[in-house]
Amino acid sequence: MGKNLLIVESPAKAKTIGKFLDGDFKVEASMGHVIDLPKSQLGVNIEEDFEPKYITIRGKGDVLKKLRRAAKKSEEIYLATDPDREGEAISWHLGRALDIDVDSECRIEFNEITKPAIQKAMQSPRPIDHNRVNAQQARRLLDRLVGYKLSPLLWKKVRRGLSAGRVQSVAVKIICEREEEIEAFEPEEYWSLAAFLQPEKATENQFEAKLFRINGEKFDLGSQEEVDEVLADLEKEKFIIDKIKEGQRRRNPSPPFTTSSLQQQAANNLGYSAKKTMFIAQQLYEGLNIGAEGTIGLITYIRTDSTRLSKEAQTETRKFVEDNHGSEYLPEKAKQYQNKSKAQDAHEAIRPTSVLRTPDKMESFLNRDQYRLYKLIWERFVASQMKAALYKTLRINIKAGNYLFRANGSQIIFDGFLAVDTFKDRKKDTQLPDLEEKKELELVELQPEQHFTKPPARYTEAKLVKTLEEKGIGRPSTYAPTVSTIENRGYVEKEGKSFVPTDLGKIVNGLLNEHFPQVTDIEFTANLEAKLDNVEAGEKDWKKVLKNFYFPFAERLESAYENMEEVEFEEVVTEEICEKCGQNMIVKHGRYGKFLACPGFPDCRNTKPYLIKTGVDCLECEDGEVVQRKSKKGRTFYGCSSYPDCEFLIWNKPLQKSCSQCGTFLVEKTTKKRGTEYLCANEDCEFKTTPEEFEQELEAKKA
Repeated sequence: MGKNLLIVESPAKAKTIGKFLDGDFKVEASMGHVIDLPKSQLGVNIEEDFEPKYITIRGKGDVLKKLRRAAKKSEEIYLATDPDREGEAISWHLGRALDIDVDSECRIEFNEITKPAIQKAMQSPRPIDHNRVNAQQARRLLDRLVGYKLSPLLWKKVRRGLSAGRVQSVAVKIICEREEEIEAFEPEEYWSLAAFLQPEKATENQFEAKLFRINGEKFDLGSQEEVDEVLADLEKEKFIIDKIKEGQRRRNPSPPFTTSSLQQQAANNLGYSAKKTMFIAQQLYEGLNIGAEGTIGLITYIRTDSTRLSKEAQTETRKFVEDNHGSEYLPEKAKQYQNKSKAQDAHEAIRPTSVLRTPDKMESFLNRDQYRLYKLIWERFVASQMKAALYKTLRINIKAGNYLFRANGSQIIFDGFLAVDTFKDRKKDTQLPDLEEKKELELVELQPEQHFTKPPARYTEAKLVKTLEEKGIGRPSTYAPTVSTIENRGYVEKEGKSFVPTDLGKIVNGLLNEHFPQVTDIEFTANLEAKLDNVEAGEKDWKKVLKNFYFPFAERLESAYENMEEVEFEEVVTEEICEKCGQNMIVKHGRYGKFLACPGFPDCRNTKPYLIKTGVDCLECEDGEVVQRKSKKGRTFYGCSSYPDCEFLIWNKPLQKSCSQCGTFLVEKTTKKRGTEYLCANEDCEFKTTPEEFEQELEAKKA
């Protein structure tokens, strides 16, 4: 017999781990799943107690043969797939395929790919956890039953090529319901009032106080007339400092990252999609070459909903903080954070495998995307183990007759965790002049401002992931594929960074809500997730969970085939002429969205990309028009319709509005700090304005 065999999922992981083990071990990769349900059929025998039909995945036969040959030559075989339900199921399938006793001590589990972690894991192998396997089987079969039973119905009643899924249908529903709220929203007018005051005349100590109470109660100024009455009253009043209150406010660090919070922050701070975040995180987890240390995993396992941290990691971090920032930055005890869910508490939070591998030290070994994500993870983890930031606060109540104004000041007096967390917004100090109670203030100006209530915001990718997590829909491994699926299927599309349901998405959501309320019901889906957690804990039988879901679902399915109305989509004829036969091309829908096709099919098979026109002429050529396109990574951009003859390209949305300085069209740009702005598309022109200012200027010109 030869060496011992250790099987992992990916070649990158195999390469990294192989360097940590002595010469008695051979490390091979299964390349993910090798056995699964067949793609061409349901693969679930409902009559035989939901018995799954597993087959070797097409293209994985050679991988399995290689693993069998290696297994026959090995004394001991260990399975070291990912430490979650799916990883456990892969090990179970591998064990059965390689004739390994899955109840023997054959399973190795580790949370990070470092030499100490691998060596420690090798000392404590365990049997396959059948409860984890059954929880994964139940999820896989539930998703298969929903997808393979509902999708043909949608093909028949709506359009070929559609799909439905347990988690994706709920995600689409959430987006559709938000759109309904936005469409039904009616803005209401309201006003705020600020007083600009100073301790005495001709000083530079001017400060702002906002109207806080009228007659001791909250107020609602809903019109210009009401504001004018208040202004008239205030002209007669003196502004007297009623009360000054000093205090302190703590700003606590955030917990270390879970899968969900990492995806959210990477979207908000780095502009990464959930899919991109997980792709880069996988590279950091599986291992990268960092010079003298060789290839090593830089972060812990990336699919987790736990915020738990190991004592070793906390001890190392506390020493690092003390050495680099001082003991005053350390809390008395190492911080632990409460988990929202116990489902994956066997895992740790996502953290660096060693805090000593600082982002600065790692930067030369990582590409730009890897470095930025690693820096985000490293800083969040270190900050989570530091003291809160402290602010000195000052609250000043100012009376003017029956009106109470309030001014708030704050000044940071101890930066705490902000000393390392560069991604956290540092709130600017708000300084107030030295003031005394009962002193009269000089009124400089009263500044009323009109506002209108705004509809609820659409879901960004980060906000959707957060909502799915909060409502208990899906699990860490499902967020990124769910978001990608609903966009790829054409149920939603992005406007800027926000999701908007398409007409197709609204139709499918409406049909599923009517005929399959359990599939789209948020509470029902969350309860189903909880039952899967109970299966993992050994508290529920996995096949019973399947039965309780499927038989009511099957009854509704039968009813839907009889009663669901067929949706007729009108053929959209465009002005685009087919250059092969001269007919007006029509809009078709494919797996990857809309495209133009010749109505003369099958005699004429001409197709073209579907381009969304903006009504704006190209800046660089005479014949082209600016159209909306998508990059290979799914990012929206705007380019010339004459591409590739003309390569004009901009990233911001063009508007049918002209620059008042040079006459070029304007583009719309929205940022978190500045909100929405209009900029000139001409790079040599520095014109910039807000939508409100632009409309006011137009109105002034008309007048």
